[in-house]
Amino acid sequence: MSVGVRPEIEIIPAIDLRDGRCVRLYQGDYNRETVFSEDPLDVALKWQSMGAPRLHIVDLDGAAAGEIRNLDIIRDIARAALIPVQLGGGIRDLATVETLLKAGIERVILGTAAVEDPRLVSEACRYFRDSVIVGIDAREGYAATHGWVTDTGRTALDLARAMAALGVRRFIYTDIGRDGTLTEPNFAAVAGMVEALRLPVIAAGGITTAGHLKMLAKLGAEGAIVGKALYTGNIDLKQALAEVDRM
Repeated sequence: MSVGVRPEIEIIPAIDLRDGRCVRLYQGDYNRETVFSEDPLDVALKWQSMGAPRLHIVDLDGAAAGEIRNLDIIRDIARAALIPVQLGGGIRDLATVETLLKAGIERVILGTAAVEDPRLVSEACRYFRDSVIVGIDAREGYAATHGWVTDTGRTALDLARAMAALGVRRFIYTDIGRDGTLTEPNFAAVAGMVEALRLPVIAAGGITTAGHLKMLAKLGAEGAIVGKALYTGNIDLKQALAEVDRM
């Protein structure tokens, strides 16, 4: 980032869907779930009313099953929201990408597919480039897939570079070990990803304070996905948006 350039970062509330409810997992562990709401649509409209510029939805059932499982709720949120929605979890073919974009989703996130089916990534970028994000989910520096339960043995940075070569122009970097822990982000990993790719990187995992958001902005992250810290009250969305805007 050049001297004198004002750092900006998009604060993106996360809505994780499981069995039709809004939940949070601890380090991606499906056995360590906290239910925060029985009405995900109500949650989405709440974050919108507080000034969220965008929503990040993950279909946890879909991520584990390999196909979208909460489509009705996802459609309801996309129809009702006046802000853009991005979605990940269970998107493994081009037909699903098309279905979701037609349903009003602005961006689709490819995770497992990025590892298992590079051709899908290439085709998705060819037809829907600005609507495609690749999610790099990392555990101790290595990419994980299938709802974070399968380790690939491939470094996160190596995977990201390969995806950039296929035409991907935006990434989400999630540190699995920090996700849902209310500790702090993996700043070094985010900085390394931003520096190496020179493409928009959205950070996730461990974001707990407005100070974390400011640091991520200074490191050059385009956005920050905030989950548990919003639901527990560690971060007040309105206040965080105002603080970042004053940077």
